[in-house]
Amino acid sequence: MSEMLRRYLQEMPLIAILRGLAPEQALDIGHALVDAGFRIIEVPLNSPRPLESIAKLAEAFGGRALVGAGTVLQRNDVRRVQDAGGGLIVMPHGDTSIVAEAKERGLICTPGVATPTEGFAALAGGADALKLFPAEAIPPPVVKAWRAVFAPETLLLPVGGITPERMAAYRSAGASGFGLGSALYAPGMTPTEVRDRAKGFTTALTHG
Repeated sequence: MSEMLRRYLQEMPLIAILRGLAPEQALDIGHALVDAGFRIIEVPLNSPRPLESIAKLAEAFGGRALVGAGTVLQRNDVRRVQDAGGGLIVMPHGDTSIVAEAKERGLICTPGVATPTEGFAALAGGADALKLFPAEAIPPPVVKAWRAVFAPETLLLPVGGITPERMAAYRSAGASGFGLGSALYAPGMTPTEVRDRAKGFTTALTHG
């Protein structure tokens, strides 16, 4: 399990998922998030020219944030992300061959799982954390049940439909952090809008 991932999640248990980000916006949006305290940034591979965005973000913020790719569906995408400077591989599913490729290359990998069977298989394959996806189908009572059977150090990260108001119940149930999608960023948003939304999430963490 990656100590870097654990440390960044302890500093700020929020992962920015920038689906639809264009490379031309990458640095401005990245600055807004890093200035707000975010330490993990994910650019899904079904975004426009995602490797360009990953390269820009990794170069600019590599010392302060973990940058990588989401929606990684093919094993050969892992190399492409690494070549762009990315250090994180996030998947919507639990393909253990992709996990193995990421770990062989020294990258942090968070596969998507929806059942304990998938979760234990992913961990056995070397996963650094479990992306509980979609979180709408894995509510806080389910996360609490998972927490009872997984090792205490297992990182459980609900992703999908997370809003500031929903985080407290998940945290109480044992969630280690959250992946934030359209409630944080959507294409066309300005850096100021992203910064304001980021503040809404960080404030909810503090006061939730």
